[in-house]
Amino acid sequence: MTEAAFMAGPETIVGDGDPIAASIWFRLHGPSRQIAAEGRRASLPAGPTSTLGARVAAFFAQNRDGPAVLVGALPFDPHGDDALYQPGHLTTADDTAAGAAWPPPLRGHVAEPAANAYAMAVARCLEHLQQAGATAPLRKVVLARSLRIDAASRIDPLALASRLGADASVTTYVAPLPVAAGEAPAWLVGATPELLVSRRGLEVVSHPLAGSARRARDPAKDTRAAQALLASAKDHDEHRHVVEAIVDTLAPLCSRLQAPSMPSLHATATMWHLGTRIVGTLKDPLLSSAALAGLLHPTPAVCGTPREAALAAIRALEPVDRGFYAGAVGWTDAQGDGDWYVSIRCARVQGRTMRLFAGAGIVAGSQPALEVDETAAKFRALLDALDIDDVRAA
Repeated sequence: MTEAAFMAGPETIVGDGDPIAASIWFRLHGPSRQIAAEGRRASLPAGPTSTLGARVAAFFAQNRDGPAVLVGALPFDPHGDDALYQPGHLTTADDTAAGAAWPPPLRGHVAEPAANAYAMAVARCLEHLQQAGATAPLRKVVLARSLRIDAASRIDPLALASRLGADASVTTYVAPLPVAAGEAPAWLVGATPELLVSRRGLEVVSHPLAGSARRARDPAKDTRAAQALLASAKDHDEHRHVVEAIVDTLAPLCSRLQAPSMPSLHATATMWHLGTRIVGTLKDPLLSSAALAGLLHPTPAVCGTPREAALAAIRALEPVDRGFYAGAVGWTDAQGDGDWYVSIRCARVQGRTMRLFAGAGIVAGSQPALEVDETAAKFRALLDALDIDDVRAA
């Protein structure tokens, strides 16, 4: 991927004639931490997540001018190329809604696949789970689908992020994505509730979410939905796979690691989740947040378990490539500190088109109709930001 293909220049024009600014933008705005960057000074040589820590260390080992930080995104596929770069400068400006007309007029939408086809894919996935033998176990697969929405004018990624930020419980993000030469700039825009990993000095934190229920507007129904999720054996089983995978990865790296024996409820504006906050003390002060992200991603929360078997099932069953959906977005600095969030509740925005993504964890006991409902509920964060009430992912 050439630099010109990754970054929009001042002369770049998108379909409706609006110029794209000379700088590229990166935003990560959470309840407790924020980072905003503009421009690009240098790119990290791309590669798979297994080499991320080594590539980041080699990048910072060189004498470089500019911010001692890398920002960007990891793709879902751990074998694919990531997209990280050193920004031109960091900024505290909150300009995410500057001059944007919102929402853009919409022209249409297409579910990929339709609800009935997704239900059939879930049924086939359940057959894979049942057929997996002791020598090749398959215990969980996260199956995703997408919703393509076309607008009459260019979709402003910063304005979309600003709308998503109305939910104070999530971390909103805007990250530039690689595109083919000659294509309009593309962005990953979302509002994630899930922390993959954070590092400050020797402290490491991960807060995985798995097991979900749609929130209700009626307070009594909403409380019942939360209590039903807490009591769901299927959702606890789904959550346990995620926590065990993260703890098994972090335990050898930590002198101390704490993880509650039972998950707690985590709420966003549209969803209830089961969550477990995992906190540890690293043994090696040189183990960076980037290296940790490379070791942990993708967790069973977005992929399944075992990892390679789940990846194979996803490739076979999903009609649309995930790209950077269900990857990770974040930053790391020269000291190894950083934050990496799971890139869910997001859309790929390019010109007048955005593709929304949502997934559901399939385990023994999953029901296709309920998984359709779960993915439809997870689309709501983006649909609400677009003021869309009548789009059905069917």
